[in-house]
Amino acid sequence: MDTISQEELAIYLDIATEAAWAGAAVLQTYWGKLAEIEEKGRSGDLVTAADRESEAAILAVLQRHFPTHSILAEESGWQTTRPQPEFLWAVDPLDGTTNFAHQYPFYSVSVGLLFQGEPVVGVVLDPLRQELFRAARGLGATRNRQPMQVSRTDTLERSLLVTGFAYDRRETPDNNYAEFCHLTHRCQGVRRGGSAAIDLAYVACGRLDGYWERGLSPWDITAGIVLVREAGGLVTAYDGQPVDVFSGRLLATNGWIHAALSYALTHCTTQVLLGP
Repeated sequence: MDTISQEELAIYLDIATEAAWAGAAVLQTYWGKLAEIEEKGRSGDLVTAADRESEAAILAVLQRHFPTHSILAEESGWQTTRPQPEFLWAVDPLDGTTNFAHQYPFYSVSVGLLFQGEPVVGVVLDPLRQELFRAARGLGATRNRQPMQVSRTDTLERSLLVTGFAYDRRETPDNNYAEFCHLTHRCQGVRRGGSAAIDLAYVACGRLDGYWERGLSPWDITAGIVLVREAGGLVTAYDGQPVDVFSGRLLATNGWIHAALSYALTHCTTQVLLGP
C-alpha cells in the first residue's frame, strides 16, 4: 500500500482550506438573499444557487491544484475516470441547506480527502461564526489554528449528544426516532443541529460528547471523521466495527462514552428493525 508523507498531507490540508474559504465566500453573498429554493426530488431535500455556486468555487480550487484527483461532490456527483480512485475529494458546498434557506444560522462548508478509501484530510468551515476546523492524519486537529481536543465526559448520563434525521424519515421505520427518544432519557440532552459536518466538528472540539446518524453521504462526514480522530476521539459504525463512509451511518464520540453509546444504539436499532 502506498503512503502519504506528513509534508504532502500538510499541502493537501492547506489546499482544502483554500477551497473551503472560496466556497464560504460565495455562501456569504447569498445569505438572506436567496431568490429561489428547489427540491431535488425528495421532500425536504433542498438545493439553491448558493449550493451550486459554492461547489463550483470549491471544485475550481481543487481541480487547479490536483487535476488528476477524483471528486465526489453533493451537487455534481462523481468526477472520476477510475472505478477505485486513490485520491477522492468529498465536498459538501453547503451542509445545512434547509437551515440556510430559512436563515437559521447553522451551516458549513465541508472539504475532505480520502486516500485509498480512508479519510486523511478534513476541513469544516462555519462562515457565520468564522470558525475554521482543520485536521490531517497524524498532524492533529485545530480550531482557528489552535489545538483542539475532545471532551472527557465519561458517562452517557453526563453527556450532551447530537444527531439528525435523514430525508427519507417519513418513508422508513429505520428513521432514528426510537434512538433519539431512547437516548434523550439516557443523557443530559440530544441536540439536532442540521449540519453533520458541524456536529462532528463540535465533537472534535469538546462542545459535544457524541454524535450518531443514519442516511449520510461521504461528503457529509469525510472531513468530520478526520477532525474527531485527530482530536482524540473515536469514529466507528454503530456496532463498533470500522466505519465505511459509503454506509450511510456512523458513530463518533470522545472515546470515553463510545462503548456505552454503541451498545445503546445497537440494541435500540435491533428493536426498531425486528420489532418487539
